[in-house]
Amino acid sequence: MGISILSGILSTTSIPPITCCHTPSSMPVRFIACVQSAQTATRIQTSLSQHLSSVTILTNDNIRGIDEAEIVLLACNVVALTGVLEAPGVRLALQGKLLISILAGITVEPLQEVEYGPRETAAADNFSTPHCQFISAIPNIAASIHASVTVITQPSNPLSEQNQAVVRFLLSHIGDIEFVTPRDMDAATLLCGAGLVFAALFMEAMALSAEKLGIPSKAAVEMAARIVRGSVELILVGDDPASLRERVSTKGGVTAE
Repeated sequence: MGISILSGILSTTSIPPITCCHTPSSMPVRFIACVQSAQTATRIQTSLSQHLSSVTILTNDNIRGIDEAEIVLLACNVVALTGVLEAPGVRLALQGKLLISILAGITVEPLQEVEYGPRETAAADNFSTPHCQFISAIPNIAASIHASVTVITQPSNPLSEQNQAVVRFLLSHIGDIEFVTPRDMDAATLLCGAGLVFAALFMEAMALSAEKLGIPSKAAVEMAARIVRGSVELILVGDDPASLRERVSTKGGVTAE
């Protein structure tokens, strides 16, 4: 997912409008990718071959990457989360930074507790307002073509105006953004993050049925995709799914039956 997001940001040729009162005082121009294996580093080099002048790839050197960055995108595997955040030097390196987590199912509060300890301990250590600001944002793989729907939940300690503008700026480069309450974050993550699977499954079924009726495979897939795209565009301009279904269905016809 990290590669999809970085690809989407780097390949953007125009700056989308930012619907907030403040714009970032400085725009990101350099990106650092921290990886754990040479294999992943090679994959990034291949995927981002046209943008390598703007990307530094570090292998097994998270501390340097965090230390040199102003914004940290946390995109590790969930099982590696504790090891990444509790590694020696990470807490100090994160001070004064903005951390954007794209880990599904992990809210801001557990991230703060991993880094600073339980709220009671954090308060005792003068970390009741963490030196690092955390926010959770869940995109999907369509980020690479600027078509993600990214759901964002605000932390209990609101971001600074500058950091809010930075989040909007970066994530609007990879598609649409939607702010949801912490209570709705899991459902929104399932819808926007995994919803592509169900859309793909539906198109796959339509295309396979068309193939069985004699339509060439490539043409069947393209037609299925365009049908879904047309349906989506109708819904986005005002139709709702139920009324669209009823308009197309004919009593006694194949769509109604």
